[in-house]
Amino acid sequence: MDIEVDRRDLRRTRVVAGVRPALALGQVRLRVDVFALSSNNVSYAAFGDALQYWEFFPAAPGDGDDCTWGRVPVWGYADVTESRCDDLAVGRRVYGYFPMSDELVVEPGRCDDGGFTDLAAHRAPMASAYNRYTFAEADPGYDPDREHHRIALFPLFFTSFLIDDFVGDNDCFGATIAVVSSASSKTAIGAARQLSNREGLQVIGLTSKSNRAFVAGLGCYDTVVEYGDVAALPDGIAIYVDIAGNADVRAAVHERYAGDLVHSMIVGGTHWDHHSVAPAPTAGATPAFFFAPTQIAKRTKEWGREGMEARLGGAWDAYSRWADTWVHFDTRLGSSGIEQTWRELVAASIDPTAGYICRPADELPNSSFR
Repeated sequence: MDIEVDRRDLRRTRVVAGVRPALALGQVRLRVDVFALSSNNVSYAAFGDALQYWEFFPAAPGDGDDCTWGRVPVWGYADVTESRCDDLAVGRRVYGYFPMSDELVVEPGRCDDGGFTDLAAHRAPMASAYNRYTFAEADPGYDPDREHHRIALFPLFFTSFLIDDFVGDNDCFGATIAVVSSASSKTAIGAARQLSNREGLQVIGLTSKSNRAFVAGLGCYDTVVEYGDVAALPDGIAIYVDIAGNADVRAAVHERYAGDLVHSMIVGGTHWDHHSVAPAPTAGATPAFFFAPTQIAKRTKEWGREGMEARLGGAWDAYSRWADTWVHFDTRLGSSGIEQTWRELVAASIDPTAGYICRPADELPNSSFR
């Protein structure tokens, strides 16, 4: 079973009966057990062509209208149900990047005690960070009772951590203000939480009127401003962390700060129907995509994998415990539940305190989390 999204109109979805091909030598079949959906996945779809997210799990080729469908990547857990790879036994549980499907065939390579990389030919040009799968039992931070945190919050926090690290790596570009759009999104919350620890940097959240109270109550933003009141943003040298991807809001922020806007990064597209893939010339710094794997590669080279994991792990532990004060998890079952969740996210009609947990199966497993 594959859930596909219309690349031209993200509101449209369809369910396609999956084909179970026989495994070739070296391949492994993974049963996708659970994954999370958030506005981050809408960003994957919104920037799917520009940043190649549609290429990770291409939909089956078709004619005419079929050519517009694609499979959106998600983060989750899966179990090995069939293996023709000597290095990977049936029963192992892995964490990583999957399509919105009930199974995935991978070609494991570069296997070590911590996991493996999918060496499928079509994934070779993609960022290696997205092709790595980790064994659940080999992850020192793995807790079966907190799998929901791992899939619903960790991938977003990893991006948040990298946003903050990139800003710090550039001495905050000399800014005293960081404006973060889509301030109620979990990527924005994580970024704001990290940025708020930087001395001399004021963190401003841009959000809708309906989410203002929630955003203000988090305590990680110094000030909260509604989208329609951009003129009220405080004076200063500013950077813009654009997670909404709303071209109109971006233009307003650029106009507000003009030459005082020293860096503008496009991170997400939660306002997918208002984004512009090719940033138009505006006042202030030229908008540029922030591609997290680039910062991962830089820091892994500088710090080593262990150094990178240690820094991220410490920040994640503190953040995830703090997130327990405001987040709850909402489980959706089967293709109908997943499609409903996707449509709610695309329409931005979601509860910002919810982490949406999706299970392709129509029933909960016997144990509480699996």
